[in-house]
Amino acid sequence: MVGGAAAWIEAAKAYRHPRVLGMLFLGFSAGLPFPLVFSTLSAWLRDYGVDRATIGFFAWVGIMYSVKVMWAPVVDRLRLPLLGRALGQRRSWMLLSQCGVAGGLLLMSTVNPATGITLVAWTALLVAFASATQDITIDAWRIEAVELARQGAMAAAYNLGYRLAVLAGGAGALYIADFVSWPAAYVAMGALMGVGIVTTLLVREPERRIDRTTAADEARIASFLARHAGAGAPLRHVAAWFGGAVVSPFAEFFRRNGRFAFVLLALILCFNISDRVLGIMANPFYLDLGFTKTEIASVSKVFGFAMTIVGAALGGVLVARWGTLKTMLLAAVMLAVTNLAFAGLALYGADVRILVVTISGDNLSMGLAGVAFIAYLSGLTNQAYTATQYALFSSLMSIVGKTLSGWSGVIVEAWGYPMFFVYAAATGVPAILLVLYIMGRGPQPLASGAAEPDAVGVASEAGRAGRNPGG
Repeated sequence: MVGGAAAWIEAAKAYRHPRVLGMLFLGFSAGLPFPLVFSTLSAWLRDYGVDRATIGFFAWVGIMYSVKVMWAPVVDRLRLPLLGRALGQRRSWMLLSQCGVAGGLLLMSTVNPATGITLVAWTALLVAFASATQDITIDAWRIEAVELARQGAMAAAYNLGYRLAVLAGGAGALYIADFVSWPAAYVAMGALMGVGIVTTLLVREPERRIDRTTAADEARIASFLARHAGAGAPLRHVAAWFGGAVVSPFAEFFRRNGRFAFVLLALILCFNISDRVLGIMANPFYLDLGFTKTEIASVSKVFGFAMTIVGAALGGVLVARWGTLKTMLLAAVMLAVTNLAFAGLALYGADVRILVVTISGDNLSMGLAGVAFIAYLSGLTNQAYTATQYALFSSLMSIVGKTLSGWSGVIVEAWGYPMFFVYAAATGVPAILLVLYIMGRGPQPLASGAAEPDAVGVASEAGRAGRNPGG
């Protein structure tokens, strides 16, 4: 019994690692821009009399976050002049993107939406682009900075920082706008990006090790494309770079996993479907059931936020103690069961006590699932292509859920809330079965070159540039 308690205490010590603490502040930097180009921006525009149709078009700003995989290879490979030499590959891109977010927010504060809506749109796109770029490089830093056993703690720290930032960029900005002005709110939020900038300057650049097999495969792909690119030397250089930066990350993933890669991609596509299917109908459900806005805010937002943080912290400990797959299995089952709890609430009626229990289970399972899934995706990436592969995974993970969630209202209208929640629970079954299937296969192929005994060595920025065939 004592030994078991000691093991749990040892697992919890993962949160004391300096880079885990740094991840908390980088998570804050990643989360801050998100509400400022979505919900907070919408409130600002409406307050200045912008029509609802125009406000709706601003939702397209979010496309930047969905297509970040398109420029992730550049972040993975291109060494920034001066900054790259001084800070390293990851930190230089982090600092550049954070300055882009801060500058974009400060620029937005100078614009009057009533007379300069086009400029507001362009600055919002700038902030979203810089924010998505920051996401790419922070994810890469998180994966490379610590070993796999601490990825759960890193994900939990990121989750806490991110959610605190969403509160700051949402409720905090609204308070400042109400008591001072909208320009002051965006100036304050731009200044808060200093949290991420200071953290980037303080944390250390991670070491990246490239295994020989990956390096050899990349050289073959780059050489093949260079030979078939034509006679011009510049074109051959571009083809070789494209082969190493864009083609090789995807080829490496399928080489390492074979046909089993399709199973892994299927899990990525469907793991969080039930959460997304339910999420869009949650607030309409609370209102239709008869809960007041105050009850919804107190239980769903404030109390729910706290339970999500508890779930995330628990997830970090469980990943360190059990591993990612067992924790993911627990989270997937909990997500399905809590959806059924919503069905029970729909049948029983508006009872705050049952709402508290249901929200507790739902947000606890969401926090747990988020941390476990991020840690698992981190283990799937190869350190040679961390930014590109993780950007691919994070882009894929929401596609099916977003698509199905669009039909949620139709299903509620046709079947009613109880059957809708049963349907939402059923969408989580494929994830449970896929996790069980993957667990049954035993240990998976190593993803990180750093763990392999024949690693070429630490890939410095200069080494990465020099390793580019044809470059």
